[in-house]
Amino acid sequence: METAGAELTLRHPVERFTLDNGLRVVLAPDRSVPVVAVSVFYDVGMRNEPEGRTGFAHLFEHLMFQGSANVPKMEHARLVQAAGGTFNGSTHQDYTNYFEALPAEALERALFLEADRMAAPAITEENLRNQIDVVKEEIRVNVLNRPYGAFPWLQLPRIAFESFANTHDGYGSFVDLESSTVDDAADFFSRYYAPGNAVLCIGGDLDVADTQRLVERWFGPVEARPVPPTPSTGEPLPTAVRSAVVEDALAPAPALALGWRVPDPVGDFDRYLGAVLLAELLSEGDASRLERRLVHDDRIAIAQSSYVGLFGDPFDVRDATLLTTQVHHPAAVPAERVQAAVHEEVRRVAEDGVDAAELGRVQARTEAQLLRQADSVLGRTLGFAAAELIHGRAELAGELAARLAAVTPGQVQAAARDLDPGTAAVLELRATGGRR
Repeated sequence: METAGAELTLRHPVERFTLDNGLRVVLAPDRSVPVVAVSVFYDVGMRNEPEGRTGFAHLFEHLMFQGSANVPKMEHARLVQAAGGTFNGSTHQDYTNYFEALPAEALERALFLEADRMAAPAITEENLRNQIDVVKEEIRVNVLNRPYGAFPWLQLPRIAFESFANTHDGYGSFVDLESSTVDDAADFFSRYYAPGNAVLCIGGDLDVADTQRLVERWFGPVEARPVPPTPSTGEPLPTAVRSAVVEDALAPAPALALGWRVPDPVGDFDRYLGAVLLAELLSEGDASRLERRLVHDDRIAIAQSSYVGLFGDPFDVRDATLLTTQVHHPAAVPAERVQAAVHEEVRRVAEDGVDAAELGRVQARTEAQLLRQADSVLGRTLGFAAAELIHGRAELAGELAARLAAVTPGQVQAAARDLDPGTAAVLELRATGGRR
């Protein structure tokens, strides 16, 4: 296993330095293709939002694309695309990121664009009102007017957790969004978008010394500001079942979601890896435990999936988080029957364990997915940036496949034992569209 792990470790070197204003910089050179990726990860996400300002992290991500001190609105997109590049941003539980992938000769252009909005985004009343409307429409399209739009990612945390940070709607309520002010946005920027609260990661066809000079040129003048402490979002483990029922008039069939707390993704990483592979063993592929049992053998499910982390990426979250199993089932099948079958399959792993051959297949598939993600310059750069921000070690992104290859059957069995039916969060979705 050690040999396999060594072969799976990515060999891309990582260089790092910190600017005087606190910005942490990670460089991951790869001269094999003439492409660079630039990513800026800010240590602020949905869990940082205060009460009364749900959805603000995502709203502010939109604002960051509305221009900055030296870049008019829409110019960021034009400049990146004119160079043959792509760009985007995304909001997560624990961070917000912005990134570009471009031909190598356009590196300085991307650095200028990111530094300009790190220094002074265009926070105006017009931009704020416009983006509030854009976000509200996004919520209508993705949540309110879509079957299973909030299931289970917005609904299960309300049952599984207790703190506001972990339970609130990260997309935001319309009331909170509409009452947001320019002062709120300016305060949010000042507090969370300080250079010392960010990681700049650049990967691809770059010279380390030249790139460091460019970074210092463009990001060095950005004003240093106090860095907020990382909030503690961990919670005590549940001691009882928590359950709720929701109705969905658009859903064609009922669904069930079960959520179990898993070990701290940062502080208890080896135990956490057992839970990550357990989720894969339960649900990934036609040979997985739940696919065979629920869909093929008992025929009590239309579809099923299991994953760790709210958005399905287990390696970019802090504590607390869940292993979630969601099952869509025919209306004629009671939710209780589905739930009992899921618990029984988990119990079998907990009591009987898993043989090395079955685990090996799961590991091989998971490792291949990780290596595919890291195959592109952009995917690798985003992985390094997330690992630096969340774990304090960009190198961990290159070691993940090897670390998963080293997980033992005993670790997966221990993870299954942690999925106690008596501490699960249970969300039942009833499809009510057919009612008269």
